[in-house]
Amino acid sequence: MQALTKQSEETGQALCPTCSQPIDGTGRVQGEVLTCTGCDGELEVVGLNPLRLEEAPEVEEDWGE
Repeated sequence: MQALTKQSEETGQALCPTCSQPIDGTGRVQGEVLTCTGCDGELEVVGLNPLRLEEAPEVEEDWGE
């Protein structure tokens, strides 16, 4: 499930798609994975202007295939 966040262009912040904790966008880069301080969920930066976050995809085992 990929939930887009709400954005606030004035402050450079976005809200966590899981718990609505404000996340500061200062110094973020597209593709960066960060941890929400509100729910400990892993989020991926998918856009910068405005800041957009989605739940980071789960990393799966490769098993050498």
